[in-house]
Amino acid sequence: MNKLIFLGTGTSSGIPALGCHCATCLSEDPRDQRFRTSAYLETGQGTKLLIDIGPDFRLQALKHRLYWLDGVLITHSHNDHIAGLDELRQLNALMNRPVAIYANAETLAEIRARFGYIFRNTQEGGGKPQVDLKLIQAQRVFSVNEQQILPLEVHHGEMSILGFRFDGLSYITDASYLSPETLERLRKTEVLVINALRFCYHPTHFTLEQTVDVISQIQPRRAYLVHMTHDIRHAEVAKSLPSYIQLAYDNLEITW
Repeated sequence: MNKLIFLGTGTSSGIPALGCHCATCLSEDPRDQRFRTSAYLETGQGTKLLIDIGPDFRLQALKHRLYWLDGVLITHSHNDHIAGLDELRQLNALMNRPVAIYANAETLAEIRARFGYIFRNTQEGGGKPQVDLKLIQAQRVFSVNEQQILPLEVHHGEMSILGFRFDGLSYITDASYLSPETLERLRKTEVLVINALRFCYHPTHFTLEQTVDVISQIQPRRAYLVHMTHDIRHAEVAKSLPSYIQLAYDNLEITW
């Protein structure tokens, strides 16, 4: 049996957003409190994978006692998806080895630029994470332990980023367009995780309406929505969706 934990389901600002007094940000419903989007996957064979590592990773890892990772899969290099990389130094000490980071060429270049101190000689003390950068490409299968993973091309505005298909699970975030080839590779997946930013048009993310339309094309057995702004108030929006589409929320755990 495979397990996925939604560590975070919010957009780049998190929910509640700083200084905001809207109904969602003031909500007492814990499902409306969202860390930046990230997920933890544990396969039936015991491989432990993190999908994206944002600025909330320390608290997410403490909450779920994540002390070992066989790899971190990065969808793209925006801050809410890579800002937690420095926290891996604590796991290095527990695991006694570097953590493998899987990403496309553009994302690996951004990591090298923005976390340059990791890759050059620096003074003793202070600590820094040990990572093993591994290049992956869309449509080319790779493996982490026994788990085969297919990276998928996803369009995030003008950026070409990655989604991932595993056994029975497809994970897409920050999408604004999926090509016919990607849609075909996603078709009839058992579990689909996909972004649904808000109601109004956005140039680099699907709206809720667009996401529901894409889900109808893919025809998964069940779908979970992530990367949501405070426009999406859980209790109100959840009841408007078809029964096989659910709003994910932080700390939700699913199996298949």
